[in-house]
Amino acid sequence: MADHLGKVVIPGQVLKEFQESEATSKVIIGPGLRRESDLILASKAGVLRHKQPNFYWVDCRQKRYVPARAEHVIGIIAGKAGDVFKVDIGGSEQATLSYLAFEGATKRNRPDVKVGDLVYARLVVANKDMEPELVCIDSNGKSNGMGVIRDGGFMFSCSLNTIRKILSPDCILLKTLGKSLPFEIAVGVNGRVWVKGRSIQETIAIVNAIPSIEFMNNDQIKTMCRKLFDAMTGFD
Repeated sequence: MADHLGKVVIPGQVLKEFQESEATSKVIIGPGLRRESDLILASKAGVLRHKQPNFYWVDCRQKRYVPARAEHVIGIIAGKAGDVFKVDIGGSEQATLSYLAFEGATKRNRPDVKVGDLVYARLVVANKDMEPELVCIDSNGKSNGMGVIRDGGFMFSCSLNTIRKILSPDCILLKTLGKSLPFEIAVGVNGRVWVKGRSIQETIAIVNAIPSIEFMNNDQIKTMCRKLFDAMTGFD
């Protein structure tokens, strides 16, 4: 496996010698890998990555979002069918969201959700044989930041690679921007980002800054943010 880590793999390539967890003696495979009997094969072209102790995945630059369980996404309410809402999450098919999947929702106390609303939700069902299913509560029944996104703001799309970079603990973009431009943000791994700044000018500045960092390192991000702050002083 040491020969493949950090290198490009292609679909159908057989990968061997995965490092197992000492506690469970298991190997966890993520996006871009699949298991066939006793073999593990690459299903996407990309770079093989590894996270301790036993998690492996293929880092690829795909454009279409493929839903995966437990991921947080930003969806658009596209319609209502019976007791569930149909939600566009950017995948090959729409996801479903029950009206009971909100904090405090009951049959009598239904949430105020309309077609066109944005929702920040978590995927609980995501496989190739079933339509994706969303919830806006955690395992304790609390919203924990999820639910309908209201009060203005701006939602835009960017590449999946940019989203992964923003969510990485090593990325300093959001912390650096927040020092001078306080804002609210919701990041969905389906390539959608919602931002709300103190003013329209600050919101636009943040929206323009986020997609530009895809190929920047942290030093370049600091320089970009500093130039942005200097430019924003002219709007005060």
